Amino acid sequence: MSLLVHSVGPACTMQDLGRPGFLDQGLSRSGAADQLALYEGAALLGQNPGCASLEMAGMGGVFEATQNIWIALTGAPMFASIDDNPVVWNASHPLLKGQQLTIGAVQQGNYGYLHVGGGFTTNRFLGSRSAHLTADIGEAVKVGDKLRCNPVTGDAAVKLHTANRFTGGTLRVVPSFQTPLFDKTILDRFARTEFERGARANRMGMQLDSEGEGFSAKGQLNILSEVITPGDIQMTGSGNPFILLPECQTTGGYPRIATVIPCDLPRAAQTPTGAKVQFEFVSLDEALILQGAYLTELSKLPSRVEPLIRDPYDIPDLLSYQLISGMVSANE
Repeated sequence: MSLLVHSVGPACTMQDLGRPGFLDQGLSRSGAADQLALYEGAALLGQNPGCASLEMAGMGGVFEATQNIWIALTGAPMFASIDDNPVVWNASHPLLKGQQLTIGAVQQGNYGYLHVGGGFTTNRFLGSRSAHLTADIGEAVKVGDKLRCNPVTGDAAVKLHTANRFTGGTLRVVPSFQTPLFDKTILDRFARTEFERGARANRMGMQLDSEGEGFSAKGQLNILSEVITPGDIQMTGSGNPFILLPECQTTGGYPRIATVIPCDLPRAAQTPTGAKVQFEFVSLDEALILQGAYLTELSKLPSRVEPLIRDPYDIPDLLSYQLISGMVSANE
């Protein structure tokens, strides 16, 4: 079973939860930029969130089913249709043999996700199916590819209500190793500043712009390279902050003013160009409580799916359904 790729955006890759544990060997985690989207897709299809999905950065594509399969669409909303009939985002749908799924440009956010029942079955490397293009692991999906998937069938189309994380907002951060190198006045100004996500961004990181002078640390030219991780906020020589994302380098010498807590990374990654971002410092204890609550919410996602009620006007084969289950006599 597979999806045949008729057209596809230039930055579509297979992603799962990534491959943690290899920082000491110079390999960052990679994995989905918005991991919450993987849990949402798993809830819609009743499967493990570790299944590989297609991450679509900015643009989707056209995909044809070679056999009957089930799909789900999560993450940044994109216009989607099956054989030119619009379908709902944040929902699961049957895709019958020969039908074409068309996914257009992103409407909000940056990364949309296409899931299939059972997950895509690409080759594993170091325990993950995630492409990591900066490390030359895997490759972007291209026209003509057949995306293999497991033979899993679904029961009924369902939907999931999600909070909007695609327009920027407040990102909660904890102090990092070099936070003490920034004067209190600079830290206070950093927390008060409304940043704008710049155009320089990819799966390694995203630049933030702001008015006024930059943010510098004491003795920042003498900082030794240290281990870094997704969520770290580096200050470049220009004083512009960069939020590091899944394919970030594993060591770096730029001072880190703070680190975005893991449960806010999906919002950070989905912040579109030009959207506003502000930072709120929290203590490590507060961050642990917030992360615990986030994990609890992830575990509850499967219980929050609802039946997807389709509009009869959007069902081209309406007459093929049994719309009346029985009859009674009016005379009785």
